[in-house]
Amino acid sequence: MIKYDFKGYKILKLNSYTNQILNNISFELDNKNLIILGSNGVGKTTLARALTGIVQNNSTEIDGINPSYIFGDKKTKLINYIPSKLEIYDEYLTVLDFLQLNDLFGKFEIDDVLKIFDIEYLKNSSCKYLSSGESQLLLMSSAVLHNAKYTILDEPTANLDPQKVQKVYKILKDENYLQHKILITHNLDLAYKLGYDILYLKDGEIAFYDKSELFFDTKNLEKFFDNSVKKVEDSIMVNL
Repeated sequence: MIKYDFKGYKILKLNSYTNQILNNISFELDNKNLIILGSNGVGKTTLARALTGIVQNNSTEIDGINPSYIFGDKKTKLINYIPSKLEIYDEYLTVLDFLQLNDLFGKFEIDDVLKIFDIEYLKNSSCKYLSSGESQLLLMSSAVLHNAKYTILDEPTANLDPQKVQKVYKILKDENYLQHKILITHNLDLAYKLGYDILYLKDGEIAFYDKSELFFDTKNLEKFFDNSVKKVEDSIMVNL
């Protein structure tokens, strides 16, 4: 287990979290944003659910509180988990209905957020019949309206075309939309451009936790991705 030395007040802590996938995961996050990387099935989403208390545990602490044991406004103000896929079973639930349910602590009106994400035309559409890309933008819109202190976003650019990925990138880069962000992604170029600290999971453990510029050093790219990606000018590309 690699140990890291951090100084200053810690807002979010995970202490020795273990389950069937993860083994003795410990890290501390101060007042920053974070990107969680790792291969498929390594436990990224499991870690996110532990941090939010969706998977109940005694290892998580946020602002001195374990999110597994708080409810209502206290929890919704503290942390919000945005899944990688929108699952709606009620065919009568419209986009407007869904956003009204998530309109909690944000600084923007629903109509403003619909415009920001270019989905005004979906306002009265059934959530159940949205395309995968439209669903992804709806989830992002809900995150902005919710505006918890910490928002965990699980693959927020999945199924999006390049123009929409660019739009989501700008929202994540702009501090006016969300307070503190923990992002799970396979999009290494997005991770690189955002510049958040990187936590890299491998074989159920933390293999790297440090600054973005250190993670995206050529030697680390070779180490963690076995020459499958490369840095080209100011971008990270798949080495086909």
